Amino acid sequence: QVQLLESGGGSVQAGGSLRLSCAASGNIDSTNCMGWFRQAPGKERDWVATIYTGGGNPYYAVSVTGRFTISRDNAKNTVSLQMNSLKPEDTDMYYCAAQPRCTAVRTFYAYHYWGQGTQVTVSS
Repeated sequence: QVQLLESGGGSVQAGGSLRLSCAASGNIDSTNCMGWFRQAPGKERDWVATIYTGGGNPYYAVSVTGRFTISRDNAKNTVSLQMNSLKPEDTDMYYCAAQPRCTAVRTFYAYHYWGQGTQVTVSS
């Protein structure tokens, strides 16, 4: 079993920055691929970014490319999402997710484990 715990959400004005973190515990071998999704009430869960333990380039949604940076600390089993130049449309609940391998990284049902979510609110 795997537990994912997000932190770092909050409120910020447009143009500001926030940093989200996700700590993984339990069966770490099942978290080789970790990503972030976001979801507004009544809407689908949208993929944001994914990173793989074994290296290689991270993957980003077009809407966040150049503004968000995903990174991970394998020694601490954490993944972070640095969000810069935030826009009101970035307002969502953000979820950390994990799967053993990076397959179908843009698809939420490919991920086996999920955190409880952390709210990000960007005001204009």
